[in-house]
Order: sequence, then C-alpha cells, then structure tokens
Amino acid sequence: MAVRTPDFDVIVIGAGISGMYQLHLLREAGLKVRVLEAGGDVGGTWYWNRYPGARLDSESYSYQYAFTKDLLGEWDWSEHFAAQPELEKYYRTVADRYDLRKDIRFDTRVTAMDFDEDTDDWTVTTEAGERLTAHVVITATGVLSAPIYPRIPGIERFGGEVRHTAQWPREDVTFEGKRVAVIGTGSTGVQVITEIAKTAGHLTVFQRTANWAVPLNNAPLSTEEMAEIRADYPDMFDRLQKTFSGFLHDWDPRPTTDYDEAGLRDRFEAAYSGHGFSKWIGLPADIATDITANEKWSGFLADKIRERVDDPRTAELLIPDDHYFGTKRVPCESGYYESYNRDNVDLVPVRENPIEEITETGIRTSQGELPFDMIVFATGFEAFTGALKRIDITGVGGRTLRKAWEDGPVTYLGVQVSGFPNLFIMGGPHGKGGHGNGPRCAERVLEWMAEFAEHIVTEDIRRVEATPEAEREWSEEVQRRASGGLLAQTKSIYFGDNLEDEAGDGGRPRKRVYLAYIGALSEYVERLRTLARTGYPGFRISK
Repeated sequence: MAVRTPDFDVIVIGAGISGMYQLHLLREAGLKVRVLEAGGDVGGTWYWNRYPGARLDSESYSYQYAFTKDLLGEWDWSEHFAAQPELEKYYRTVADRYDLRKDIRFDTRVTAMDFDEDTDDWTVTTEAGERLTAHVVITATGVLSAPIYPRIPGIERFGGEVRHTAQWPREDVTFEGKRVAVIGTGSTGVQVITEIAKTAGHLTVFQRTANWAVPLNNAPLSTEEMAEIRADYPDMFDRLQKTFSGFLHDWDPRPTTDYDEAGLRDRFEAAYSGHGFSKWIGLPADIATDITANEKWSGFLADKIRERVDDPRTAELLIPDDHYFGTKRVPCESGYYESYNRDNVDLVPVRENPIEEITETGIRTSQGELPFDMIVFATGFEAFTGALKRIDITGVGGRTLRKAWEDGPVTYLGVQVSGFPNLFIMGGPHGKGGHGNGPRCAERVLEWMAEFAEHIVTEDIRRVEATPEAEREWSEEVQRRASGGLLAQTKSIYFGDNLEDEAGDGGRPRKRVYLAYIGALSEYVERLRTLARTGYPGFRISK
C-alpha cells in the first residue's frame, strides 16, 4: 500500500451554513482542513439567493448558530423573519468572529473527485485544474443549490434580460417600466412575484400548478422583544432539537375530530394569524395524514384566497386542485395574493395556455406571443442530488456516483454511499435537512461527522465505508415511510418530479423515489448517536 501523504486531513466542499460549522468543528478537533467554495464569500443559500423578496420562513432567532455563545448575546435580529441582506451579513459576521476565511478557498468550484485505492485518499479537482488531496471529504453542497431551467424551445434566443432566482446578480436589477415574465410559482416564485409586482411596468406570471401559500405574518422585532427572546435562548435551542422538524412549531396531537365546526374554525383562524409555519407544522397532526382533515384545512385556505383576490376566475386558478396541503413545500407569503389585484399583473395558467417557445422578443403560448423585456426563471433546483451529481465523483473500482444513483439515490442514513469510502454527505438525499429547519437539522449531524472524522484520522483508519446491506435497509426504510402517506400522491421535488421530463442517468425512464427523510429530527439524531456508541455498525472500518 502506498504511503499516505494527503494535503489535508479533511476537505469540506461548500462554505454555506453547514460547511462553516463543519470547518469550526474540525479545527476545534485539531484536524488540518480546507473548505472549497464556488462562491465569492460565505453563506451558501444566503450568498446565492439574493433575488428580491428572498427571506426566511423559519424564525430568524431559531435559524442562527447555537454554538456562537458570545454572538448570541450581541446580535439583534431586526425582524421575526430576516431578509437575505441581513442573513448574509450575519454569516459574514460569524466568519469574521471565528476567523473562518483563512481556511476557505473562495471562487473554487469542484468539478471532480477520485478515490485512490492505493493511498485510500481522495483527489479533489477544481474548475481551474488544481488537484488537492484529503483522507476524508465531507460534501456540504446543500439541498437546494443546483438550479434548473425549464426545457422550453428557444430559451437561448431571447434578446432581453434573463434571470434565474438562484443566480441573481449582485448589482441592482430594476423592473420599472419593464414588461416582466416570471415562470414558476413555488416558494421562490411567490416571494419574487410579490416584489416585482410593486414596480414592474407589467408583470405576467406563468403558473403550471398553484401552490398552497400561507401568510408569513412577519413583523419588526422591538428591543424589548429581542431581550425576551435572548433570555429564552437556552430553553429555545433545547426545544428546537425536540420538535419534529427543528422548528419552533410542532404538530398538535389534538386531531381535527376533537373540535366542533365553530371550534375548528377558531383553531384555524388562530393558526392563520400566527407566525410562519404555525399554519403548517403547528396544525393538528391528522392534517398531515388524513384526507378528510386535510380537506378541512384546504377548504379554509381556499376561502381565504377567494376573500383576498378580487377577480373570481383568478382566485380559482390560484387554488390548488392537484395536491393535498403540505405534500409540497408550503410557501410563506406577504401579500402574494393581493399582487393579482394590481392592474399591472396578469396570470397565465400554463395547463390551459401552454408555453410553446421563447422567441427573440418574448414568449409564445398556444394563444399567441407576449412581448417581454425580462424573463425571470423561478424554476427551482435539482434538489438533494443535483449538486453532487454535477461533480464527477468516482469511487472504488471506477464506479461513479451518477452510476450508483442512476435508479435514484441510495445511502446509509443519508451520510454515506457504499463504494465511496471516507466520503461523507451533508445535505444530500435521505437526511433530515430537506424536511426541516436547516441549521437545527444539520448541527447534530455535523458534530457527529466531525467526531467520526477525528476518529478516522487519529486512529489511522484507512477506510470507512457503508456496507451494501446497511445502505439497502436504510434506503428501503426511507421509501417505505414515504409511500404510505399523502406525500406519495403528489408530484414534488421530494420525489424529483420536477425532473420528470428528463431520462435517468442510464438513459432509462427516471425511477420515482423519495429523496428526503420523513422521520422526526430527534429520532434521526439518536440513530447516529447510537452508531457512535456501538462502534459504527453498518460501516466497514479498515485499518
């Protein structure tokens, strides 16, 4: 066996929320680590997603780092739900406070990773052609970081401005006096449409399917409120680890059937006027599992849409008819529905009036061409797997990760893939991060990974690799949990359905598999901790 002399003990890919904390933990463990980041600074999601209206739907104070004890005592959030500029400033402040940038290489996009079976190290290749080696690699590339464009003929021909919400320029973009098209009405679309409508000369929204959107009910935070929140931090962070998805809100065990009609209406009204996800994950739990209960809440929301939208036909178009509430990610909005009451806003239902092509001057639908000065694509991401599949990752025997996942992703606990030793995944498929409050779902996993990486390096372990049996059992459990509920009856990013027009990586039709993990955060964390206590069963460890 060749002598191991890697450049680093650990390379972390990505300097977003997870990558920053992972770097801090690995340095605290005394490991030699380098972070490679494609962007120009820290922040990940809040570096790239700077489109107008970009904002949290988790409460700001629930989303910050728990480990930054001194900063917790100093940082005042201006709103219950912070906007992108404040979040980017926060993560830059964390990087400054803990001197993280000295170990981060910015503007460095990773294009390939190859496992050396002689040295048991990884070689990481950058877009500039540089090759770095590490014994362990941890990918912190994010659940939503690989943007996609729709497959519309002529998309490259358009002569006006073209924007994607996930690749928004740093310089100001003006909409005044412009004819703007927005394609997409998911969480990002709901936010950007609301802002563009305020100043655009004319805005046309192209909607394929309506989404259930609920009021964010944001508000400024007073000095007194911030002081009360800060005093509660120890208890709050403890509670957040015990809720189902790491949010301040948790499912109400009292079912809808316990209420009479008037009582249930009052319960729904209270939720509707509450903050953020109080009107999703704070609802009676049977809404997530029982069709009748779900329809009661959906009917309540449909009536709210009809009350808020002046034109009855537009209101009906904005009411979903193809999925149950909560089976897609629920957007939180601040005046979205009222945007359609403006004289400068039109809604085009793509199912009735399909887009046929993009021309040099606009968009042609089945009913004719509409001229535009700007097209904004709010068309989302190849979630969970996209960022990893866009890197050429080659493991044992020359097998690529794309090949391993050609029929859908398989993992062991969402953290490793059989055949790819010493490679750990944070924020990929089958982990908890895609179904919860990102930092809260990530922090215990990152701590577990840092401890495991320290164990590998200090104990001079050659390889740690998930066994095929453990991988199969976990992947089957992920699918089994998702297949029996309302989720499975809905097309969503959680099943990769936004990629349904594409063939699988082997050229075959794409297999529909669940990409996230539907269990409770505390349950998932305990499984990882149990592995550490019992010698990491399910992993083949070679010295």
